Amino acid sequence: MNALSEQILSELRGLLSEMSDGGSVGPSVYDTAQALRFHGKVTGRQDAYAWLIAQQQADGGWGSADFPLFRHAPTWAALLALQRADPLPGAADAVQAAIRFLQRQPDPYAHAVPEDAPIGAELILPQLCGEAASLPGAVAFPRHPALLPLRQARLVKLEAVAMLPSGHPLLHSWEAWGMSPTTACPDGDGSVGISPAATAAWRAYAVTRGSTPQTGRADAYLQMASLATRSGIEGVVPNVWPINVFEPCWSLYTLHLARLFAHPALAEAVRVIVAQLDARLGVRGLGPALHFAADADDTAVALCVLHLAGRNPAVDALRHFEIGELFVTFPGERNASVSTNIHALHALRLLGKPAAGTSAYVEANRNPHGLWDNEKWHVSWLYPTAHAVAALAQGEPQWRDERALAALLEAQRDDGGWGAGRASTFEETAYALFALHVMDGSEEARGRRHIAQVVARALEWMLARHAAHALPQTPLWIGKELYCPTRVVRVAELAGLWLALRWGRRVLAEGAGAAP
Repeated sequence: MNALSEQILSELRGLLSEMSDGGSVGPSVYDTAQALRFHGKVTGRQDAYAWLIAQQQADGGWGSADFPLFRHAPTWAALLALQRADPLPGAADAVQAAIRFLQRQPDPYAHAVPEDAPIGAELILPQLCGEAASLPGAVAFPRHPALLPLRQARLVKLEAVAMLPSGHPLLHSWEAWGMSPTTACPDGDGSVGISPAATAAWRAYAVTRGSTPQTGRADAYLQMASLATRSGIEGVVPNVWPINVFEPCWSLYTLHLARLFAHPALAEAVRVIVAQLDARLGVRGLGPALHFAADADDTAVALCVLHLAGRNPAVDALRHFEIGELFVTFPGERNASVSTNIHALHALRLLGKPAAGTSAYVEANRNPHGLWDNEKWHVSWLYPTAHAVAALAQGEPQWRDERALAALLEAQRDDGGWGAGRASTFEETAYALFALHVMDGSEEARGRRHIAQVVARALEWMLARHAAHALPQTPLWIGKELYCPTRVVRVAELAGLWLALRWGRRVLAEGAGAAP
């Protein structure tokens, strides 16, 4: 076990030291399909088309059947990309299967817009649906009527804007509304809205007006974004990139949840990241990337990390996003995020600021089981639950919530892991352990034994699936579709395993001390 702990610390140290390359994000069906469409030519992109076909599920759609709300954008985009690639092996069959899937799939936007709808759904889905209207069988396709008024309202506002400032949140979905390259300009990394799909669309429009140095920068960006997927396939791109603020912020925050933030083996790597965050945090806060708009979520987590590192960050940057007793992620967002307010609460408590209203909001947004779900940035209830427990327990060492604890224990699967879908995942099991560790303070011996047994089963499950330097594969984070920020998730997996090992050793030691 000691050797494994050392290996975990070594891998964590390596991951933290790599976080200066813009970030690591798994490949995206939606963005790859859109980039292929805007690239135009099949020649030179055969491998990317083959990858796209290989991601199709047995039912004809793309994306996990566990989370049907997030399947429409990748399926529409892949269908439109592949229907122009008929000579490629498997393309025609994939198109027919996708058509059948869309004809059968219930429309989640028939009457209302779900709270956890994908990013830009109101702009993207009606646009793709309209483009597919001429395909065979389109009369039976979903129409997403609840999104239409939202899209129209957005477009009316955008028509009055000559050019959005670089990094504006709406640029992230530029491919769904931009009709002229003059409405956007690549940022310092060459991206439009840190989105490969938006950047590919902007580049295609710009080329029709003649190549410029900016189209060359967009090309370079798309190549770098493709490398970030580690797929090794030119043209396969991620859902979002770069994430050079989000990735290090969330990774260090996760280390705190696992009691690893101040571990001596990670001290130098943590120090380097903290210094960068401290230098980057401005009066307006931080966004997920250096050239993207600031938001409450990244700002709050950065404040947490800086305080934990002994810095004294000002809370003013977070106050820009405060409206009444809520914190909005971005000004003008469609609906509030539970996890953004959880992170704001955690930051306020760490910094010793009043947070009664935010605390009340977080408490009020539980489900009947006492857990947190319906989150707009992550599809699993285990993510906001772990973070909410940490935030509510901040400053209260004996904090414990019996309802949440009972629900967490009950949710453990027979195999020992946790998961919001049909199978346990390493990432979600780590979140469950983070939450349980905060609440493992019972003086009642039977209760402590029960938690110890639960942790032992989780550790057994994790050990059976752990492999050094493995790349996470399950996309659970909400973007335009579900995606996987690879290093962020890997840090969570390793931190969860390290916590379970340490916990197991403590339980064994306590048991030995109690033995006659």
